[in-house]
Amino acid sequence: MDATEASEVSSQILDEIGSAVIADRGFFETVLLGVVAKGHVLLEDVPGTGKTLTARSVATALGLSFSRIQFTPDLLPADITGTHIFNEETRSFEFTEGPVFANVVLADEINRAPPKTQSALLEAMEEGQVTVDGDTYDLPEPFFVIATQNPVDMEGTFELPEAQVDRFLAKTSLGYPDDEGEVELLRRRAGRTTQSPTVEPILDAASVTELRSVPETVTVDDDLLQYMADLVRATRDDYRVDVGVSPRGTQRLFEATRAMATIAGREYVAPDDIKRVAQPVLAHRLVLTPDARVEQVDKGTVIQSVLDEVPVPTV
Repeated sequence: MDATEASEVSSQILDEIGSAVIADRGFFETVLLGVVAKGHVLLEDVPGTGKTLTARSVATALGLSFSRIQFTPDLLPADITGTHIFNEETRSFEFTEGPVFANVVLADEINRAPPKTQSALLEAMEEGQVTVDGDTYDLPEPFFVIATQNPVDMEGTFELPEAQVDRFLAKTSLGYPDDEGEVELLRRRAGRTTQSPTVEPILDAASVTELRSVPETVTVDDDLLQYMADLVRATRDDYRVDVGVSPRGTQRLFEATRAMATIAGREYVAPDDIKRVAQPVLAHRLVLTPDARVEQVDKGTVIQSVLDEVPVPTV
């Protein structure tokens, strides 16, 4: 699969997901960006905007297995990874896979589970494997996590630690649909007999793996490598930022930029690709100063000011 074919397939996937979920196409691109760049995506929005439907639609359109984990305060790590169960016939313990053993895993309301349970996803997200009682088990390939969290009703929740937030390639939100979108939502509901819409498979697991290999063929000019490094370093020098983007974030920006070029059907990265992915890839990695938090400074505003200040190279 080359960049042109990858772009055509990506467009079909975006159209198919858009037939089920009412949202901006840029939102769908960010979610697909996580798939193509071999990363994971964090969705933060109020209930009922379509986060779960988006995850399910992505899995179906990609032709991948799907698993939903509802995070609650009493959820244990074994409830995610699986555990050993005694088999009376063989008189031995056998490993029973948990819901994390799927191609696309929806970690619903991840901030409602305690930190010990949240951390059960860390190895899975970073290494593509889980370890239970000293034994390591590989997860299906491809493996993609979509986590959601609710920004309201925060009583009894556990805020994700910075180390875990940094594991996500991108963070985004759907937002409420506009007036036209709300009417379209009702029109679609009137045209079917079921509450939830459905989508059709576009790819299969082998094709998704092939799609995810295409960004490795995308070239990046040295001037753009320097531009990405300058953007990241600027976040560390901003007076409103206590902790800037980590080196892991620098690498994820590079990977996301190549994935965006792939979705656009190009074999090279353009400056606009970097600007397009900077917000969802970098903003959630910032730790603001206490003064900035008191003044309710938005992390996205910091990234935008950095984009405005750092000179764009001419390629």
